[in-house]
Amino acid sequence: MSMTDPIADLFVRIRNAGYRGHDLVKVPASRVKSEILRIFKEEGFIRGYRSITTEAHPTLEVALRYSPGRQKKSFITGIKRISKPGCRVYAGKNEVPRVMRGLGVAILTTDRGLLTDEQCRTMELGGEILCHVW
Repeated sequence: MSMTDPIADLFVRIRNAGYRGHDLVKVPASRVKSEILRIFKEEGFIRGYRSITTEAHPTLEVALRYSPGRQKKSFITGIKRISKPGCRVYAGKNEVPRVMRGLGVAILTTDRGLLTDEQCRTMELGGEILCHVW
């Protein structure tokens, strides 16, 4: 069975693992997913990720990050997919959104690769809004 939105699948797996308190999540690998995970790591939402090549399919292993304390509370409290395969959402250089007044991050795909909303504002770029993370 083919998957229509593999990026949404990545977000759902990370969100569900965070709710359940898992330390690691395995997802099917792709270049776009590894770039999204790179941004998550740079912004401090995850501890890290690595690529694993098995005999069948390459996968990405994501190490989730939790706040210290008695209860495991994930650093990712919400992920919202904005641009979907059926309805693409674009923003010009003056329309790049702020997520939760700067507390969250919007990930955009531009002609220079995947960038955060802050990077797009400093480079004066627009693009397709993939998701909001907070």
